[in-house]
Amino acid sequence: MNRIVLAIRLTAVAVVTLVGAGACTFGPQEHRAGGPAPVNAASGTTGASGSPGPIQPGGTAPAGSRRPSSQGPDRAGSPSPAGSAGPTGSTGSAGSAGSTTPSRLPAGCTQGEQQREVETYLARLGGFGPVEVDGRQSAADCAAIKRFQRRYGISPAAGRAGPTTADVAGRLARTNLASCRAGKGTTFCVDLTHQTVWVVRDGHVLLGPTVTRTGKPGYATVSGSYTIDYRNPREWSTPYEVWMPLWQHFYGGMGFHETTTYLHDMSIGSHGCVNLLPEDARRMWELGSVGTHVRLFGRRPGT
Repeated sequence: MNRIVLAIRLTAVAVVTLVGAGACTFGPQEHRAGGPAPVNAASGTTGASGSPGPIQPGGTAPAGSRRPSSQGPDRAGSPSPAGSAGPTGSTGSAGSAGSTTPSRLPAGCTQGEQQREVETYLARLGGFGPVEVDGRQSAADCAAIKRFQRRYGISPAAGRAGPTTADVAGRLARTNLASCRAGKGTTFCVDLTHQTVWVVRDGHVLLGPTVTRTGKPGYATVSGSYTIDYRNPREWSTPYEVWMPLWQHFYGGMGFHETTTYLHDMSIGSHGCVNLLPEDARRMWELGSVGTHVRLFGRRPGT
């Protein structure tokens, strides 16, 4: 009997061991979905590994930084930043902050304090669906605002016309594509004043305008004419210890790359680089090459 009990216990231990090993085995570390595979760090330091200083790359906060809690100023009930503009030309309670949501709206779609302003910009930009510039949220307005927010990485993409949505839409609407003196071939255009970027090839706009974030105070991105002289699918910034996906270098420690933080947090900025949304970084990587022209003009406010 003792032998039978012992055999049963040994069998149970073996079964637990095998099942436990299979359930707890960790696979190789995965890269970000859709992101490029890493390259050897030693081979990816050109233009990005100099000593820290005003002209340094790493257009992201140091590794370990977190998305700020203020990432969602377009959330219902959140206050506008100090000094932010109110709704342009809005009149009556329908266009004011805290107005009640019309009954025609779908559940969860609220009206923002900058409703008329956002409606005006989206009507000017086009491409996001019908909007009625009346300062009142409707189901069609909400759908168009959501599409706009999803396209430009605004969180949350809930259709509410808050300060971030109004700021991004306004910068895009005010961007003058003719202000970039693009010649033959492909040109990356950067409007530092409006913090926008677009791509022109032989007079035709292939991308944009879309939003960017450039150097913060003390690390202002340079203006002028340059060319892309080095590219790396995954560049390592030595001074800031952070990967910079889809790196395209043009001057000093500056280059274009996908942002690794919330792009619309303008309080952190970059160290001179031109930060891009993932979708835009991938498209500019496809359109660019060594020798692509770069035109930067204006100056980021506050730098």
